[in-house]
Amino acid sequence: MVLLSSARWHLLIVPVLAFTLRNLQAANALWPSGDPATGRILTHMTMKTLEKEEVGEAKSGSVDKGLGKTKIYIIDDHPIMVQGLKELINAQKDLRVIGSSDDWHVALEQVKKISPDLILLDVTLKDANGIEVLKNLKIHVPQIKILMLSMHDENLYAMRSLKAGAQGYIMKQEAVDKVLGAIRQVLAGEVYLSESMSKRTMFQLLGRGGSRTGSPLEDLSDRELEVFTLIGQGCTTRQIAEKLHLSIKTVETHRAHIKEKLNLKNSTELVQHAIHWRES
Repeated sequence: MVLLSSARWHLLIVPVLAFTLRNLQAANALWPSGDPATGRILTHMTMKTLEKEEVGEAKSGSVDKGLGKTKIYIIDDHPIMVQGLKELINAQKDLRVIGSSDDWHVALEQVKKISPDLILLDVTLKDANGIEVLKNLKIHVPQIKILMLSMHDENLYAMRSLKAGAQGYIMKQEAVDKVLGAIRQVLAGEVYLSESMSKRTMFQLLGRGGSRTGSPLEDLSDRELEVFTLIGQGCTTRQIAEKLHLSIKTVETHRAHIKEKLNLKNSTELVQHAIHWRES
């Protein structure tokens, strides 16, 4: 474990501090993959919090009253990321994370009761697709603002998220000041997208191109993309049907459409392509 001086302890909670070598080592120890998506947020976690392992709160769903502050709820199945977001947000004078869960069913029930002002929602959860969760949330709690926070390609997911009802989309690897800026922008009633996505969207509206990134995956429907993602995770047709509560025949139809849209000859190519995309 890395020992920190009192001065460095203080620096860990400064919102715009860049990684030092020691912080990076601590982050890598907690996140062996060295995922840069969590690195920015982890900078703001105190070692004291990590020692207590309070990240377990996110698994069952935790609630905090957050009286007098703007209330934020997190739906994400990466406990270290959740705790990092809590540290970052709760350090603000006017913001408070009042709850979190990695189970969207639990989250929905809590959200109905505590009515947060904003939900931070990951695009991919262990047992659900974030886009579908977003659609369900908008049915049950349409008044609540939702900001998608993900490590996945914004070119593929940002516009899908907005069409499904989100008020913004930001990549997890963005600097923390941008994460906070996105949160405040959505709370102010505005839509948040990165500068590059905003430009692309503007060009689309003006009919000046920029409608595609070159990836044929953009042609897939939300459900087809969800099936494709599960294929890349090694799920069989039956397993996909069970996860998505669909018939096997419906999943087979989705697989056929995916192969046609991606110009793949057979199921072997489909599986290989899905696995390659997931790992890239």
